[in-house]
Amino acid sequence: MKSYPVGELKTHFSEVLEYVKNGEKVGILFGKNKKTIAMIVPVNEKKDLKRKIGLMDGKVKISFDKDFSITEDEFLNI
Repeated sequence: MKSYPVGELKTHFSEVLEYVKNGEKVGILFGKNKKTIAMIVPVNEKKDLKRKIGLMDGKVKISFDKDFSITEDEFLNI
């Protein structure tokens, strides 16, 4: 990963965008210690739209009995 201080980033912005366009991440350095405070990353257009629900997604199976029922009021008061 390449990293640029803010001033250098402004000077080489077109070059930075080419790196990002080619799939690379670019860090932005800031302050006297030149710490990475942000990153420019490529947009992933092929996002997996499956949403994981919680940390246990795929590790547990949740099922309900056939006779399970709950009223809307019971649900809202949980």
